[in-house]
Amino acid sequence: MDEAKKALGAVNPEVEVVALARRVDGSLVEELVAAADVVLDCSDNFATRHALNRACVQHRKPLVSGAAIRFDGQLMVFDLRSKDAPCYACLFPEDGEVEEVQCSVMGVVAPLTGAIGAMQALEAIKLLAGAGETPLGRLTLIDARASETRSVRVKKDPACAVCAG
Repeated sequence: MDEAKKALGAVNPEVEVVALARRVDGSLVEELVAAADVVLDCSDNFATRHALNRACVQHRKPLVSGAAIRFDGQLMVFDLRSKDAPCYACLFPEDGEVEEVQCSVMGVVAPLTGAIGAMQALEAIKLLAGAGETPLGRLTLIDARASETRSVRVKKDPACAVCAG
C-alpha cells in the first residue's frame, strides 16, 4: 500500500493520497465522504453502495458508480447538487428485492473492470474540472460481449426513502 501511495504521489505531487488498509464502514464512511469533492463507488456489494449513497446524499457530494459482472457493466453519475437528479436508491431501492450476485461466484472479465474504472475516473475529472457534460440521470449499460453500450434515463423517485423531501 505504501508503494502505491508513493507511485501515485510521484505522478502528481499536488494530489493528496490517503491510503487506508482497512474496511471502511459506519462513521468513517460519513467522515470520508464529507471530506471528499467527489466519491467513486467501486464496491462489490449493495450494502456498501447504499451506505455511500446515503452519505453522498446527506453531504451533497457527487457519486460516480461503476459495476461489472461477467461481460456486463454499468456506469452512472449521481449528483444531488442538481435538484431533480436521482440518487442510487431511486434506481436500486434499499428495500428492493435485488439479487446480489458476486464476482467471486459469477466471475467478471478483468478488462471490463479496467474500462469501467477508466470511465469513472473520466467522469470524476469532468466533475472536478467543470468540463464537458456529465451524464446525470443516465445509466450507461455496457455489453462487453457485443461491444455495445446503451443509456437508460433514470428519474428521481419522489417517494425515495433516501433523497425525497
